[in-house]
Amino acid sequence: MNNLVTNPTFNLNRFKESPVLGIIRGVSKDSIQGVLDACVTGGLRFVELTLNTEEALPLIESASQQFSEDLCVGAGTVLTLTDVKQAVNAGAQFIVSPTLNIDVATYCVENDIAYFPGALTPTEIEKAWDAGATMVKVFPASQMGASYFNTVRGPFNELSLMAVGGVDLSNAVEYLKAGASAVAVGGSLFTVTRMRNKDFDSIKTAITELVSTVKIFHSTS
Repeated sequence: MNNLVTNPTFNLNRFKESPVLGIIRGVSKDSIQGVLDACVTGGLRFVELTLNTEEALPLIESASQQFSEDLCVGAGTVLTLTDVKQAVNAGAQFIVSPTLNIDVATYCVENDIAYFPGALTPTEIEKAWDAGATMVKVFPASQMGASYFNTVRGPFNELSLMAVGGVDLSNAVEYLKAGASAVAVGGSLFTVTRMRNKDFDSIKTAITELVSTVKIFHSTS
């Protein structure tokens, strides 16, 4: 199956050049503007708003419209066919799921929507890739460690993997060195306290440090 996404709203090559995905979960509607501004000024270009966030769909719609020039906005925690249809209708440009759902995968493939399903074991990873994943979200990555990516890519060297779960500034580059094509970071950037207190400067600083570290790695690798 051809895993190259042709949807013009999601640029896979651009994502691989700037391979950091921000996971925003639990943000309030009165903080979302500041959080997304921090993403843009911090250098983040891809963000996922999870569907288990209150009023997630209106937030996705607003973000995809207001930040269309600077951010590629996707939907996370997409569990069902209904979820994916609602997320895409709201403006989500890519879909992220904790596990593989064949109905969601089929919908994404048929509609040229980038899809990042979660998997952990080699069997799960291969199944997700064969179902049409743009990248397979290895989750929770922290349970396996960075070396796991090098091990998995041995027999599956054509697969694209994204490290998710327990990834932060201290270990992001280690996952990339080990063979991950991208990393996704949530809790260490968008902490509940920072978002609740509207501490957007701290969010921006944390994003800048992470993005800069990844850029330095890419420039020297």
